[in-house]
Amino acid sequence: MANSIESMIKQTFVTVAEGLQDGSIGVKPKIGITGMGSEHGEENAMKGAVEAARAGVDVYYIGSLEHPEVTTIKVADDEEGHKKMEEMVDAGELDGAVTMHFPFPIGVSTVGRAITPATAKQMFLATTTGTSSTDRIEGMVLNAVYGIITAKACGVENPTVGIANVDGARQTEKILKELQDNGYGITFAESSRADGGCVMRGNDLLQASADVMVMDSLTGNIMCKLFSSYTTGGSFEAMGYGYGPGIGEGYEKLIMIVSRASGAPVIANAIKYAAELVRGGVFKVAEKEFQAANNAGLKKILDERKAAAAAAAGAATEEVTAPPSEPVTSQIPGIEILDLEDGVKALWKEGIYAESGMGCTGPIILISDANAAKAREILTEAGFIQ
Repeated sequence: MANSIESMIKQTFVTVAEGLQDGSIGVKPKIGITGMGSEHGEENAMKGAVEAARAGVDVYYIGSLEHPEVTTIKVADDEEGHKKMEEMVDAGELDGAVTMHFPFPIGVSTVGRAITPATAKQMFLATTTGTSSTDRIEGMVLNAVYGIITAKACGVENPTVGIANVDGARQTEKILKELQDNGYGITFAESSRADGGCVMRGNDLLQASADVMVMDSLTGNIMCKLFSSYTTGGSFEAMGYGYGPGIGEGYEKLIMIVSRASGAPVIANAIKYAAELVRGGVFKVAEKEFQAANNAGLKKILDERKAAAAAAAGAATEEVTAPPSEPVTSQIPGIEILDLEDGVKALWKEGIYAESGMGCTGPIILISDANAAKAREILTEAGFIQ
């Protein structure tokens, strides 16, 4: 019994020591906010800073205003403010910072955090600014990993992942499921619509059917703006946590993005979001998650997809004549809109008549009932569908 108590005491001291070291307990995270440049004036940014300070964050306001509850770093203008912010983050004087624009390198993009209108549930938008990759599919796959990292750092132990039904969704789904089969721990969400699946419709975004919603950053940027300002007409972002932290493999600078249109409530939440990521050890989580994804063959799978896409692009230039037409009453869903015509030609090349179409869940290929099974086999083998 005595040994058990002694062991518990030792473990408690170890936990406290680790918490003090990584900032998760005992020490307030030091978060900076650049106040100049907002469309709503510095007073708006300061209001958000004070609210976050009252919630237990050590806030450093970089601007010209002062308040007894925050530390002000005086600067003359927006440009000087950004320079000062970077210097303080690089020097470790700040654990992170919130700002209205930042030049992230390629490979880094931000994970936003919204409050959905249908259920008031929080949802991570992966991603909302920046560029994970110049290749769309690779970018969306990486966005999924970035979203998982951020959600886990915020205490969501096993985040569910959904993929917004945008260009690239089906190929992204295929790669993520291959990663899952290879041992990467990813839990897919299920659409609230009757046909289910992890490819999400608009209803699912409104209801937050997934903890992490994957999309390209341009779509994510629009979604973040809509979720934050649909009640205000767009000029004042009143809800949510902003556009989030820049996440990327090997990137360890906690910079959070808000908009020039972000109101004080969003700025306050963004600062608190940053503090939560500090306490959650976001960079340690990122290192662990990237290692798991790479062990499951992430880079190999992405390289193979690029090679296959290049080969398909070359084959697409080949002239193919359509076989004699016939009634097409069967549908094959799950193909990307950009691959639709190439998929049709792939079937023509095998002597199967097919047409392209658009169903309620996205692009479809139409074929005869008799050719349905064979067509699906050809399209799966060629990588057009799963």
